[in-house]
Amino acid sequence: MTFLIDGLQYANWSERIFRQLRAGGVDAVHVTITYHETFRETVLNISRWNRWFEQFPDLIFQGFTAADVQTARDTGRTAIFLGAQNPSCIEDDIGLVEVLHRLGLRFMQLTYNNQSLLATGCYEATDTGLTRMGREVVAEMNRVGLVVDMSHSAERSTLDAIAHSTRPIAITHANPATWHPARRNKSPRVLQALAESGGMLGFSLYPHHLHGGSACALDDFCSAVARTADVMGVTHIGIGSDLCQDQPDSVVEWMRSGRWTKSVDFGEGSADAAGFPAMPDWFRDNRDFGNISEGLRRVGFSAEDVTAVMGGNWLRFFDASFTGQTEVLQSQRAAQ
Repeated sequence: MTFLIDGLQYANWSERIFRQLRAGGVDAVHVTITYHETFRETVLNISRWNRWFEQFPDLIFQGFTAADVQTARDTGRTAIFLGAQNPSCIEDDIGLVEVLHRLGLRFMQLTYNNQSLLATGCYEATDTGLTRMGREVVAEMNRVGLVVDMSHSAERSTLDAIAHSTRPIAITHANPATWHPARRNKSPRVLQALAESGGMLGFSLYPHHLHGGSACALDDFCSAVARTADVMGVTHIGIGSDLCQDQPDSVVEWMRSGRWTKSVDFGEGSADAAGFPAMPDWFRDNRDFGNISEGLRRVGFSAEDVTAVMGGNWLRFFDASFTGQTEVLQSQRAAQ
């Protein structure tokens, strides 16, 4: 069966976008619910999502396990999996990892551009790798079934996370640096280590990380996916669109500056990056995923491989990642 799964979005959510998810046939999406928010603020964001789940039960529902993707397909809805793009939500308390997982958080980045308590972000001059707390938090995330996401992390920290994690990690929204040398895009060394460990790369459609930016051609993007499949193996790649639909430009300041600076941090290296860039004309919203499928076929992907990239690989990763180690052991014992 063919599934359509997006590895990350940060939209200004509304009924209109929920209906576009359904029009585009999106079975599941990992949504960012927090950047620099504290634990309490993150819980308030979850509460807001709970109200949307109550208001639009025919369109969306909260996903907790991979089985919920099948439920979404069977009921004509979209499963929403919650994630954090920074570890601010656990503050300095490792116990909050399990609490947030029980509330439905399924992904957490160890950094967002800057040095955090756990690891180094891709905009820091010096990358010291995982910190002492970082190693402990990764182990706890592995235990409860919370995916380690290194999309905005620096090289050494990303390699440390891959090596230290007992479960495959994800880079939910980034591209190969050999295709476009944005700071967040990943080196061949990182992509090789990610594939060898069983991890996943979600290809980003955010223009600052595309060759040619907003003018990037669909065939150029799909050819980059094909080249990466040759290097990593087609089973380790998917889509992580990083779609920021309907967000006002003011949100960029919160994403990049948070509360850590009094200045505006442009993040991408120039004042030109102060707001959201225009999306490529072949991917404006969730109704355009079909263009990517067609583009992948055009550059030589088989029907089976297109199915894998557009959702099958993420579904397999979800199935292996979202269940806690205790639950896995209990299931294995019950099967004996």
